[in-house]
Amino acid sequence: MEQHHNGKRNHKIIGRNEAIACGTFIPRETFMKLRISMLALLYALAMGTAFAHGNKVHVRGTVEKISADSVVVKTADGKSVEVKIAVSTVFLSRANNEDKPAKAGDLAAGDLVVIHATPKDNILEADEIKFSVAAAAKRATPPPAKRKP
Repeated sequence: MEQHHNGKRNHKIIGRNEAIACGTFIPRETFMKLRISMLALLYALAMGTAFAHGNKVHVRGTVEKISADSVVVKTADGKSVEVKIAVSTVFLSRANNEDKPAKAGDLAAGDLVVIHATPKDNILEADEIKFSVAAAAKRATPPPAKRKP
């Protein structure tokens, strides 16, 4: 290998063991180690988010039936899933992009729900029930009457 002189410029010849990254010359072995490290980091982040909820189960759908100790939810694929309500279950009502504390009595058939549940002995026990009124029910409510001055 030789360097070519073109006027006053010296051009570096890249050997087989070098790579160009961001305009600088990095030995190829270092560049490969850097790439492998970045891929491993990306993989670790992806796996961390996949296992973020542990053994929790999410149930999303529309409330079909409510009893004192359970909720039956119809999911998007048409299945009915029963989730038991525990004493420790937290209820949250979602309206205007805000979650507000609620009670079990605020939940009604037809509401949209997202339930975070823990599987226990072939049943699901709700840790948190987040619900909102379905869009059709919101539209059916008449607007408040305007007062005349």
